[in-house]
Order: sequence, then structure tokens, then C-alpha cells
Amino acid sequence: MKLYTVFAAAGIVTLLSACAPSIRGTIQLVDANNKPLPATVVTPEGSVVNMINTSAAVEQASYSVTTAADGKFESAKDAIQQGKYQVEVSHLGFQTETREVEVGRFSSPTVDVNLKKIHEERRRSIRGSRTDEDKIVNPGEVNIQPPSM
Repeated sequence: MKLYTVFAAAGIVTLLSACAPSIRGTIQLVDANNKPLPATVVTPEGSVVNMINTSAAVEQASYSVTTAADGKFESAKDAIQQGKYQVEVSHLGFQTETREVEVGRFSSPTVDVNLKKIHEERRRSIRGSRTDEDKIVNPGEVNIQPPSM
């Protein structure tokens, strides 16, 4: 009888670990009219999904994944703990979207997001240095303080 109890307990432990919390979902890239963009134009592969636990200590607060070619993502086993999360999804050339979800002890919320393409006239560019003079920092403009002890 004792072996049966140990086996049953092991089965419960296995069952519980298989139900570990996670965050999963699908990203779809759409145009300004919310129509899906064909895969021949652009795929959601490589979209970045940041999962920020707003109720955890700093060292346990964030986790991120990238999406597969079909736009699907899922957090790794044991990477997500209970708490409230902000799920931020971004892809180059598309508007970043943020969703809030609550993860329970055995829950795995699904986050499905449509990322809208940014119109070309609304995109911002950052220019690099044009000359070596642009790269030089004038020491008089920088105030460096020694660490206080």
C-alpha cells in the first residue's frame, strides 16, 4: 500500500508540474484597416514579447520570448510565476501593443494581438554622426563625479 501511495504522490507532482503557469498567444501583423498582411509581405517571426510581472521582486519581474514564423509564442516552463503581468508585443515597423493579464497558480492566459503597421510618414528616423566632430565629447560638457565612500 505504501508503494501505491508514493506512486500516486509522484503522479500528482508530475500532473502539477505539467500545469505550471505560462503565458501564450499569437501575434498577427495587420495593415491600418486591420486586414492581415500576407506572409509573402512580412511574417510575425521574431516579434518580441516582453512579460513583466508587476507584482514580483525586480530580479523575477521580466521574461521575454520571440515568436515563431506562425506568430505563436509561449513562455518556457517555470519562467512565469503567479502575479499580474504586462505583456508588451513589438515588431519593427508596427505599433507596440500592451495587454494586462493575471496569472494564477495553474492558469495559462492566452494573449492574442494584432499589430498595426505604422504609416511611413509617421515613422521616426534617428541619424548617426555625419562627421568625427559629432562623435567627440567635450570634457567640459561632462561632469564626472568620483563615487562617494
